[in-house]
Amino acid sequence: MSLTPDQNTEIETARAQSHATRRPTVPALEEMLFSPIPVLDHGFVRVVDYMGDDAAVVQAARVSYGRGTRKTSEDEGLIRYLMRHYHSTPFEMCEIKYHVKLPIFVARQWIRHRTANVNEYSARYSIMDKDYYLPAADQLATQSIDNRQGRGEVLDEATARQVLALLRQDAEQTYGHYELMLEEDIGLARELARMNLTLNTYTQWYWKTDLHNLFHFLRLRADRHAQYEIRVYAEAMLETVKAWAPLSYAAFCDYRLGAVTFSAKMLDVLRRQLAGEAVDQASSGLTKREWAEMQAALGSK
Repeated sequence: MSLTPDQNTEIETARAQSHATRRPTVPALEEMLFSPIPVLDHGFVRVVDYMGDDAAVVQAARVSYGRGTRKTSEDEGLIRYLMRHYHSTPFEMCEIKYHVKLPIFVARQWIRHRTANVNEYSARYSIMDKDYYLPAADQLATQSIDNRQGRGEVLDEATARQVLALLRQDAEQTYGHYELMLEEDIGLARELARMNLTLNTYTQWYWKTDLHNLFHFLRLRADRHAQYEIRVYAEAMLETVKAWAPLSYAAFCDYRLGAVTFSAKMLDVLRRQLAGEAVDQASSGLTKREWAEMQAALGSK
């Protein structure tokens, strides 16, 4: 993980300060506030601000004032009901803002989630840091045969070394040319010089979203099928949500992250099987892919 001296000073200053407030705070998340969680080789995720907690979700659902005298178990039951039945607006009452350092190619995948407020580091006004992502050898794999957007077998050691050398060489050369074009002899505008940088160059942004849309992001990006380089960011963010809203986090893990959804046809097949009927793919009415997905969800061969 790479932090500039200015960023380290900013974090130390922020963590040394405290502010009196009448609004609810979460001690577990306060302890994590501002501190970077390392991700990949030079990246990080850190929480810089938040609003609301589990009680805010419950309050919004009940449209009541204050926390009242209800037991935690009642609040937990309501939150689980809201999650189970896909209620969204109570979870939208909580917001969180992250500072993230990530490779550009990960950022371009991440930005597809358009339900957040984003402010990215501007290479038109500032010079990009010389930080670029190099995968660990065990993350270098061939193209999957049956998945157009996935990885297959891990490369052998010699091939992995060759790929890493190429990635490092390209990143070093393009950044060197980037610096050369910015120098006084050439003086190319920053907004033009940046086009030369590789997609594994690190960028940074502030990313603010509400808890409902954060859960949607995490459901997709913390899934085991998600690309590794974005999944590790989602996993780091999950830890912050666990500290921030533990009841909502637990419900999310049960009903979204660790759950599967069956279509009406799949449910009909399951009912037939439970009734003792021998059902195979041909008689199920499901496509081969649907059948395989259902069997995988059930742990069947």
